[in-house]
Amino acid sequence: MEIYKNEKRLRYIQEHSIAHLFSFRIEEFIEVHEYKRDEWIIKEGMRPNFLFYVIEGKAKIYVTHQNGKVSLINFINAYDYIGEMELLNEVYYTKGIQTSTKTICFAIPFHRYRKQLLEDATFLRELTKFLSIKATQMAAKYSQSLAFPLENRLADFILQTADEDVYKEKHVTVCDFLGVSYRHLLHVLSQFCEKGYLQKEGRHYRIHQHKSLHDLAELLKNK
Repeated sequence: MEIYKNEKRLRYIQEHSIAHLFSFRIEEFIEVHEYKRDEWIIKEGMRPNFLFYVIEGKAKIYVTHQNGKVSLINFINAYDYIGEMELLNEVYYTKGIQTSTKTICFAIPFHRYRKQLLEDATFLRELTKFLSIKATQMAAKYSQSLAFPLENRLADFILQTADEDVYKEKHVTVCDFLGVSYRHLLHVLSQFCEKGYLQKEGRHYRIHQHKSLHDLAELLKNK
């Protein structure tokens, strides 16, 4: 993880200003963090020291079950918060959050701003909108598994997780997240390659037809 300093920090804060999300000045103590692909922003079970606001990149949320199995449960994208539950709850054991691309976040230190954040009506209104959308999206994920074939859901998953047009996710992770068999997943991936949507490169796949995948994924959002 890299923490931007001096001019580089100021440039990001100015170019991606979040001043409109708060009714008080917050820029002075904001840190700008850059995480490489597959780096952990938060490790499972550890309370973060910051409220993060994602500026660029994508990340994945994991949880470890009592039997030791690790499951992917959701995605994080630009303009999402990380650590909002730890801000709101004194006792909360966070899920693990790992980047799937290079990711840049604003990091707002709890020890300086927790009281002001929890008393700021402007911020709390924005956070409520975010949490409402997040809950709706989680509910939609489960209904989509019944309403849409794997082609649509896999297209959306590939676009969510690809890094620079390369899709690298482990098949077992995808099967668990989408609720499908290993055989069914391989069949649809093979179809995508035959149609020219993807090209297999060793264990990975390169996206060749963004629009075709996007059109399949869009059907989920227009439900």
